[in-house]
Amino acid sequence: MTTGPTLRPHDVVREDRADGSIVLRSQVPLGPVAARVGDWLDHWAKAAPERAFLAERQGAGWREVTYGQAALVVRAIASHLLRRDLGPDRPVMVLSGNGVDHGLLALAAQYVGIPVVPVAEQYSLIPDAHPRLAHGAGLTTPGLIFATDGDAFEQAMALEVFDGAEKLTSAGLADWMTPTGADVTAAARSVTHDTLAKVPFTSGSTSDPKGVLTTHGMLTTNQAQIGACLPFLSERPPVIVDWLPWNHTFGGSHNFNMILANGGSLYIDDGKPAPGLFDRTVENLRLLPGTISFNVPVGFTQLVSALEADAELRETYFANLDMIFFAGASLPRSTWDALSRLAAEAGKAPLITTSWGMTETAPGALIAHEQVDSPDTIGVPLPEVEVKLLPLGAGRYDLRARGPSITPGYLKNAEKTAAAFDDEGYFITEDALELVDESDPNKGVRFDGRLSEDFKLTSGTWVQTARLRLQVLEALAPFAQDAVITGAGRDEVAVLILPNRGAIAAQGWEVSEADGLWRCAELEHEVQGRLADLADRATGSATRVTAALILADPPSMATGEATAKGNINFPKFLAARADMVERLYNPETPGRLSP
Repeated sequence: MTTGPTLRPHDVVREDRADGSIVLRSQVPLGPVAARVGDWLDHWAKAAPERAFLAERQGAGWREVTYGQAALVVRAIASHLLRRDLGPDRPVMVLSGNGVDHGLLALAAQYVGIPVVPVAEQYSLIPDAHPRLAHGAGLTTPGLIFATDGDAFEQAMALEVFDGAEKLTSAGLADWMTPTGADVTAAARSVTHDTLAKVPFTSGSTSDPKGVLTTHGMLTTNQAQIGACLPFLSERPPVIVDWLPWNHTFGGSHNFNMILANGGSLYIDDGKPAPGLFDRTVENLRLLPGTISFNVPVGFTQLVSALEADAELRETYFANLDMIFFAGASLPRSTWDALSRLAAEAGKAPLITTSWGMTETAPGALIAHEQVDSPDTIGVPLPEVEVKLLPLGAGRYDLRARGPSITPGYLKNAEKTAAAFDDEGYFITEDALELVDESDPNKGVRFDGRLSEDFKLTSGTWVQTARLRLQVLEALAPFAQDAVITGAGRDEVAVLILPNRGAIAAQGWEVSEADGLWRCAELEHEVQGRLADLADRATGSATRVTAALILADPPSMATGEATAKGNINFPKFLAARADMVERLYNPETPGRLSP
């Protein structure tokens, strides 16, 4: 077996305060921090001009843009942007998804200090989601909007909220390859750590999405923090085949900038872990062995099934792999174990890890930069990030964080900004954690759910939804792609199940749809038996699932049930499916499974 990638050991100190709170700090030195995002591009254009930077599918292969080419194009585009009335109050909004043109335009804007507002392409392509697009545009007032395809995005670009904005497509961008003569160098040098780089949006689970002020210093500091913990990133330029959307902080801030900061290559996967699209991901993974594999847990669950069924895919996937990295939700133990087993069988020892962060933290704040043995361990603070843990009882803590990679606040929302920080300047995350080992902070912390998603039964018993959801997914693997826990204000806990269609199809079972439910005798028998086993192990009403329904309809982005990267927005999901929740608690509902 090959040795794993070079890692820097955890080095954390713990401060216990008189009020019962705990502060954790990393002693890993930060190292150099780039002054601005554009410095990364300038460096690699000189150091490795022929190396591929961005690529997208073209026919049977890839259209690649090298660092040298990217630098020339970015400066040319930037010269055109400087001739327009653009800036913090009139940013560039990108409507379409990941693509080479998107990446080059976004870098060009940031290069000369013009912020970018990336939004989920589904907000433009799904008419019912246009109100979410209009909300974002009304808040940010873009001076220029971009979409790759004018025909596909015509309806969105014609929205009244864009009447004052210039419209640009890939066809028009092609005419910007000749510089205008504007002083790009002077504009680039005026960009500082405090210059606004982008305004991504929160998911808006409990209110309208908020625009998160994200500066160049937040982004460059965060990559220096990550690089200090993962030295292998600078030892071998990372290569990724990645679908994670750039409008979200995981794909757009973490992954994109990790590639740019370390002189790596980003091959855009035009598939995703969704019905009808995952086959394209598998095809793309066959073409190129990456050094890092990023995904959300739902994606890794589907990938495991594909890897187990395809020896050729396994060989390519593990050939050069340094790290398997998941984020966005907790990874089921069965998926973690399967990835570990498959890597060992391939003779590889990649770091299998995760990080914790939010849009407001640029995004990384904690990371497991040692190999850990549990998928719920989210690691230790990054260098210069201070983590404050407020005791909640029973070994749980309320997580707060501060540091140079934390946002200064929300765009045009002083009230939400003030409410987001405590009196010491720590960002209030509303996430719960546990210490892996109370006596050793270097063991890290484990994620224990969103406090806002926990609820009480009528008995007054608290249900910790994140923990129970993982138990349900473990019990139902591989047949459940996701699960939504219900029971707020009710006597009992129940669950709505999103089926793993690929795993079920592999069984050859006959499936039908009726009244929004998947009906399949074999599947229902399997699920009912496994939930019965889970109920037998329950320690009380808060961990005993008493009923389930298997849903036919996946989460909808139009109604806000799902984020662009495929995670479920649980409050919006439950609100949109209130009728299904009522059916779940009606014993007469056809298809209702009761363990």
